[in-house]
Amino acid sequence: MRIHVATDHAGLDFSRTVREHVASLGHEVHDHGPVDYDPLDDYPAFCINAARAVACDLEQGVEALGIVFGGSGNGEQIAANKVRGIRAALVWSDATAILAREHNDANVIAIGARQHSVEEVLRFIDVFVSTPFPGDERHARRIAQVGEYESTGAIVGHGIV
Repeated sequence: MRIHVATDHAGLDFSRTVREHVASLGHEVHDHGPVDYDPLDDYPAFCINAARAVACDLEQGVEALGIVFGGSGNGEQIAANKVRGIRAALVWSDATAILAREHNDANVIAIGARQHSVEEVLRFIDVFVSTPFPGDERHARRIAQVGEYESTGAIVGHGIV
């Protein structure tokens, strides 16, 4: 599987460890930055580029996921979710990693580097990457509704103002 990784200065050390860990599991890792520590860097471009790469890979039939980091993971999740076709979930436990895949077919996770130990982060990633989307009808239906709104600005059967 291809894994796209991005961060900001707060997650740079985690990012290096994560890239090495994910590669050691046999995945193809693509780093979308930053390369060097800059306490004034701006995470949106890094995270959006990683999310765009995931979306592009998926459109081309390449199995791909993304991992974005920041101090809390919140801004990184928001940035990744601006990319059409991306469902980024903020993960803070094994349960949220599992549910992100099983209920939302999330294709990007955001993690707060200042919120967790290295061991926790690697476990969340392992759980996320190894959990398949089972395709239950109710979850697929809800994901389709989100995609419909993303594409058309409307959801059939529900008035959107």
